[in-house]
Amino acid sequence: MEFVINKKSKDSKLRIGTLRLKNGTIKTPFFMPDATRAVVKNIGIVDINNLKMPAMVVNTYHLYLQPGMDLIKKAGGVNKFMNFDRPLLSDSGGFQVFSLIHRNKQMGKITDEHVEFKSPIDGSKHILTPEKSIQIQFDLGVDMMVCLDDCPPNDFSRPDLEKAVERTIAWAKRCKKEYLLQIKKRKISLEERPLIFGVIQGGAELYLRERCAKELIKLDFNGYGFGARPIDKDGNFLEEVLQFTADLIPEDKLRFALGIGTPEDIVRCAHMGWDMFDCVIPTREGRHGRLFEQIFNNQYSISNDNKNFYKAVNINNTEFKNDFSSINKVSDLPELREYSRAYLHHLFKVKDPLAARLASLNNLEFYLGLMKSLRDS
Repeated sequence: MEFVINKKSKDSKLRIGTLRLKNGTIKTPFFMPDATRAVVKNIGIVDINNLKMPAMVVNTYHLYLQPGMDLIKKAGGVNKFMNFDRPLLSDSGGFQVFSLIHRNKQMGKITDEHVEFKSPIDGSKHILTPEKSIQIQFDLGVDMMVCLDDCPPNDFSRPDLEKAVERTIAWAKRCKKEYLLQIKKRKISLEERPLIFGVIQGGAELYLRERCAKELIKLDFNGYGFGARPIDKDGNFLEEVLQFTADLIPEDKLRFALGIGTPEDIVRCAHMGWDMFDCVIPTREGRHGRLFEQIFNNQYSISNDNKNFYKAVNINNTEFKNDFSSINKVSDLPELREYSRAYLHHLFKVKDPLAARLASLNNLEFYLGLMKSLRDS
């Protein structure tokens, strides 16, 4: 496991690096689609391989509930279960559990010791501790894992944010201790060790972000993530907070902008020095017929202040009914070159699953191209 910064931009804090993991090498910055339940919705592993997807994210909470860890361990780990031979990152499950409880207090409760919650699948009761989250992620067999943290909603009061930060710090200490214990117990070599990320919480309060970061840095994680949503309660992008947080993270550590995001937000954050991104946007938008397209003669503009390097079109609009041009004439995927927009428009109208697949492929290829342009800049 090794992370090396190869180049730095002269015009911003963008950095280009190489990350070597047990299941492959990744060039940074990079984007990971969410294979939440060990699958990217509507996309098969052949498609993932054709896209040359460098890494993906799986969800600890969802896989723990279904199909359950016994089955995944029997399969030999989540990579073998889903037939993916490149790096995977597992999140801690904290965001999903906390969202479940914050939306409905009847679904569980949060204490300093653990989180109790009811399964939305069958109503069964479960307890998630920092230690259990780490144990599950080791059972998944991923290349990168994330500490369980207290992930508050973006409208939390300052006192509640302070409590979330203190709990995040305390749980990070327990996660790191359990991580080292599992390394020893499972006799995992230095070369095979998964990376572990601490998550920096604090909402829009800079002093809380700094407090959280300083304490997590003492624990010497491989990388650090930006916790909670990157917008405030009014929907404003937390640009100052994201830059401030990135600057707190040591230069030789990975910076993970969890849940970010839109193409313009990725470009902004990459120029702040963030290295890793994951989001459901490309596939979720694709399933609704929204296609991302590059502009400027097929070259992405990577300027930090230029938001016009792409456009998004809704293939459901009537204007595409008679559009026989390719979905994407410069795509590396034959289907996107050979199928027309009129045909894709038709597929959405008749609600055929192929529509979601083609649109998702288009958007994932766009995101991979965007990351390559950032690295090639």
